[in-house]
Amino acid sequence: MKKLTLSLSTACFGLGLALSQAAQAEPLKIGMITTLSGGGAGLGIDSRDGFLLAIKQSGNKDVTVIVEDDAQKPELAVQIADKMVQSDKVDILTGIVWSNLAMAVVPSVVAQDKIYVSTNAGPSALAGAKCNANYFNAAYQNDNLHEAVGNYANTAGYKKSFILAPNYPAGTDALTGYKRFYKGELAGEVYTKVGQTDYAAEIAQIRASGADSVYFFLPGGMGVAFMKQYSQSGVTIPVTGPGFSFDQDVLGAIGDAALGVKNSSHWSKDLDNEANKAYVEAFKKEYGRLPSLYATQGYDAANLILSAAAKASINDKDAFRAAMKAADFKSVRGKFKFGNNNHPIQDIYMREVIKEDGVLTNKIVATSFTDHQDNYAKDCKL
Repeated sequence: MKKLTLSLSTACFGLGLALSQAAQAEPLKIGMITTLSGGGAGLGIDSRDGFLLAIKQSGNKDVTVIVEDDAQKPELAVQIADKMVQSDKVDILTGIVWSNLAMAVVPSVVAQDKIYVSTNAGPSALAGAKCNANYFNAAYQNDNLHEAVGNYANTAGYKKSFILAPNYPAGTDALTGYKRFYKGELAGEVYTKVGQTDYAAEIAQIRASGADSVYFFLPGGMGVAFMKQYSQSGVTIPVTGPGFSFDQDVLGAIGDAALGVKNSSHWSKDLDNEANKAYVEAFKKEYGRLPSLYATQGYDAANLILSAAAKASINDKDAFRAAMKAADFKSVRGKFKFGNNNHPIQDIYMREVIKEDGVLTNKIVATSFTDHQDNYAKDCKL
């Protein structure tokens, strides 16, 4: 179990995107549980780095962030959360990447009247009837990016998609989302093992299926393995996916096989707003690489928390929750607001993988949804 405790007092970078409010008068302790080892480590590292960049830029000397590695294990995540709540006395928890870990941790945390802010995982179970006033998702609801590609598939003329995802909550949400807007028929629907690295059987199924398109959600190393094997297989059926499968954290490992692939995202480094431009440059300067979607969600989540802390005391939960709900911060996505279920209402774009200055990255080619809200908000009574 890796642990990193940071009391962040570095002065603001002066880039204009950090919050300008005066430092709060009382301490705020944040517990970040994320994946820093194993096959999913890149996702957690990016989430952590984006989050800590925003805290550093704020110059807020009263914020302490405790970071621990869940190693992508639900039982370990639960142990860490219990320790953070009972021993470390954190005020807010955040950082979990994987939906099965979120489902193991979040319900217990919010039941203890602690606020949880998601930097990534957005399981449908927490967006509808089981929504909670202490749970805020600063990223998306799991189905959203997949819904956007399903919608795009219709305009692209796809009539027979083969779809696949890992067999865990985010995977089932993914394919549910795609099917919600896709109007064609399915050539196949397959759930793979979490952590799977050999996709020969699935690629053989795709080859024989008669599909005119492939949609997959395989985050982290799973997607890298699939794309490498797919490109080597000689199968030429076009591939689409969510931004997670074709974002900065994996493009280098996938290589040129990703060029031209269309993928969905609620953020892209070429979004034309000042906060985003400054963020991309600051992240590159701080870490020597382009930010990923995971880093960006971490960054926005931290600025959301900071904006609430500037308005309300964490000891006044009603006031703090109201300040969180207001989302009064400059999101790198541009406009940002919460729906009734504390999940974002936001635009979702289609991107294309390109090579820019020798580096694989993405550019926006279309808007799939404007002010899109998840399908489960109607069941939330908040």
